[in-house]
Amino acid sequence: MPISIRSLTADECQALLSAHRVGRLAYAYKQRVDIEPLHYVADGEWLYLRTAHGTKLSMLLHQPWVALEVDEVHGMFDWQSVVVHGSVQLLDPSEGVDSRALWDHAVATFRRIVPQAFAAGDPTPNRDVMLRVHMSHVEGRQAAEAND
Repeated sequence: MPISIRSLTADECQALLSAHRVGRLAYAYKQRVDIEPLHYVADGEWLYLRTAHGTKLSMLLHQPWVALEVDEVHGMFDWQSVVVHGSVQLLDPSEGVDSRALWDHAVATFRRIVPQAFAAGDPTPNRDVMLRVHMSHVEGRQAAEAND
């Protein structure tokens, strides 16, 4: 049976991003592109990400352009994928009232999926760094059996 590959609409891309919580973040690192999974929450034009202090964080602060890919695979020719391009911003609640309000919003957004996030009982307490990515460019594709 023939396979159809098509672009997803903006609404379909947003639906896939909203339905999942783990994506793969690609970023520049030492003359190469690195990629690793991490938790995220989609909220309007922003993705909120949790990570820990380390090499990835220092690289992202110096080279903020990233891509985040989220997919849903049911079979070799039955999948959807969305790629978000944007720049990373570190959320630091100690940088003033506006920064604190943004941090509080990000924490509340994460708590919709993990109620204990950033509190007692947090399943990933070492991931105490919050980032956000503005979804500057979003595109998606889907493969499926073509209907005759």
